[in-house]
Amino acid sequence: MYQLPYFREDRIDFQHGLIRAHPLGLLISSGADGPVANAIPFHLDPSLGERGRLQAHVARANGQWREIGAGAPVLVVFQGPHAYVTPSWYRTKQETGKVVPTWNYAIVQVRGPARIIEDAAWIRAQIEALTRGQEDRRAEPWAVGDAPEAFVASQIKGIVGIEIDIAAIDGKWKVSQNRSEADRNGVVEGLLAGPDVPSDAAAMAALVREHDAP
Repeated sequence: MYQLPYFREDRIDFQHGLIRAHPLGLLISSGADGPVANAIPFHLDPSLGERGRLQAHVARANGQWREIGAGAPVLVVFQGPHAYVTPSWYRTKQETGKVVPTWNYAIVQVRGPARIIEDAAWIRAQIEALTRGQEDRRAEPWAVGDAPEAFVASQIKGIVGIEIDIAAIDGKWKVSQNRSEADRNGVVEGLLAGPDVPSDAAAMAALVREHDAP
């Protein structure tokens, strides 16, 4: 991933936090016919390994798991908040006019060896952990055990588990750190303007506030 020093985010708690907040990752591998990519929700277990471990499952009909089982290297991309930034928000526009549009974003890329797991107990535990991560915030959370046992067992037969040890993890928070304080303030104000602020715009405004220029 192309990086500039002031956009690099190496703090593991920030990287893990983005994965937990945006668990739908793009699983990318390369097979005989070229690159393959599928959007898959991941569960992160930070207690396993030096950098944590990703756990997921895919449909048995999805041929990507066979490529992974054959030893294909994998890359997982997690996309956080992102937003278009217009030059009109910059103080510099009024001062010099030397500004251009850009796009702010936060992203995490993970690389590591992947394993295929077909053990039904492991797959069920992974599904339960993934489900809890989303359901626990609800007033009346749904649990895997709420479904009939025979139905759950039949569903598990149709999926395959994937486990990835995080060998390398890179974070990039491109959130206006290369702009002046006045320009960054203008970005925040612009993102939050209007009666109906999109959730990504509000989240990006918070990131711009949190990450000062180097």
